[in-house]
Amino acid sequence: MLTALVVVFIVAYAAIALEHPLKINKSASALVGAGLLWTIYALATGDHHLVSEQLGESLTGTAQIVFFLMGAMAIVEVVDAHNGFEVITQRIRTTKLSTLMWLVGFVTFFLSAVLDNLTTTIVMISLMRKLLAKHDDRLFFAGIIVIAANSGGAWSPIGDVTTTMLWIGGQITALAIIKSVLLPALVSMIIPLAITAYVLRGQQVESPVSTAGEHGIKTSEFERNLMFCLGIGILVAVPAFKTITHLPPFMGILFGLGILWLVGDLVHRHKEDEFKQHLTLVHALSKIDMSSLVFFVGILLAVATLEHTHILSSLAGWLNETVGRQDVIVLIIGIVSAIVDNVPLVAASMGMYSLTEFPADHFLWQFLAYCAGTGGSILIIGSAAGVAAMGLEKIHFFWYVKKISGLALVGYFAGAGVFLLQHQLMG
Repeated sequence: MLTALVVVFIVAYAAIALEHPLKINKSASALVGAGLLWTIYALATGDHHLVSEQLGESLTGTAQIVFFLMGAMAIVEVVDAHNGFEVITQRIRTTKLSTLMWLVGFVTFFLSAVLDNLTTTIVMISLMRKLLAKHDDRLFFAGIIVIAANSGGAWSPIGDVTTTMLWIGGQITALAIIKSVLLPALVSMIIPLAITAYVLRGQQVESPVSTAGEHGIKTSEFERNLMFCLGIGILVAVPAFKTITHLPPFMGILFGLGILWLVGDLVHRHKEDEFKQHLTLVHALSKIDMSSLVFFVGILLAVATLEHTHILSSLAGWLNETVGRQDVIVLIIGIVSAIVDNVPLVAASMGMYSLTEFPADHFLWQFLAYCAGTGGSILIIGSAAGVAAMGLEKIHFFWYVKKISGLALVGYFAGAGVFLLQHQLMG
C-alpha cells in the first residue's frame, strides 16, 4: 500500500508541475490524486471508521485554510472594487523597476510578520496589478513577493503556520524566535531581491491605464479610504483576534468579512442597484479564483494521506538514522518542504523530537522554524503564499523553477549560513 501511495503522489505531483505542456489544469490533477490516495488507503486499511475519522480531521484542517483564503481574497476584492489601493499607489512615485522591487520586498517582509505570509501575498500581488501594466514584470514581482512573504513569516510567531505551530506547541517563545531568526530571514530575502533588482536595473515602470473602476463608476474619496482602512484593519486584527479568543484564524476573517459586508451595504444603501452591484461583497465573491481554492483542497488532502500513513514520520526517522547531524537534517526538511507541504513535515518533526530531550528555544526548533518557513519558496507549490500567487497571476510551475527557484535556493542557504554563524558566535 505504501509504495502505491508514494507512486500515486509522485505522478499527481508531476502532473501538477507539467500543467502547461499537458494542458491539464493543476486542480484536476490535485483532486484526482487526492481521490486515488484516499481510495487506496481506505481499501488497503479496511478500518472504515478510522479512515473516516482521519479524513474528517484532515478536512477540518483543510477547510480552515480554504475559508481563511476565501475570506482574505474577498476582502481584497472589495477594497479593489472601491479603488482602495489608490491610497497606496498614489503615494508611490518611483519610475524605476529596481527601486520599486526594493520597496515591495521590504514592505512584504515586514507586513508578512504582522499579518501572515498568505494574506500579505494576496494583498501585495493585488497592489502590483495597480502599479504594473506588463504581465512579465508582475511575474518577477510575484516571485519576490513569495520569497519575501515566506521569509517575513518565518521570524514571527504569527507570520507563518509552521512558526505558529511551534509557538503554540511550546517549542519556541516569541522573543527568542524573533532574536534568532530575524537576521537570517532578512538575508534570505535580501540576496534574491538584490539579484532580481540588478537584472531589472535601468527598466522603467509601465503603469496601467488609469480607469474609473469597473463599469466606469468612480467611488468617492470617503468610500475609498473607509473600505481600504477597514479591509486592511480586519486583516491586521485577525492575529490579535486569534490570541484573545483562541479561535482559529478563519473565524476571525469570516467575522471581519461580515463586518465589511454590513458596512458596505450601509454606505451604498441609497444607490441604485446597477450602480452599487459591482461594489458589493456578492460581486467580490464571484471574482474569487475558485480554481486555486479547489487546487488547495486537493493538494492538502493528498499530503494528509502521507501524514496519516506515517510516511512522513518514517522519512524523518530514516533521516535521523542516516544523516545523524541535526543541522543537516533540518536543512533537508526545509528543502523537502518545497515539495511537500511544510505543515505536516513540521508536525512530524514535533512528534519525532520530544520537548524533554529538546526543550523550548533549543537550536533544533529555532532552525526548523527558519528552514520550514523559507524552504517553501524554492518551488511555487511549496507554500500557501506560492499557491496563492500561482492562482492570482497564473504563474506556470516551470517558469518559477527557471526564474525564481535558484534565487530562493541561494537565499535559503545564505540565511541558513547566517543562522549557523550567529548560533556559533552567540551560543
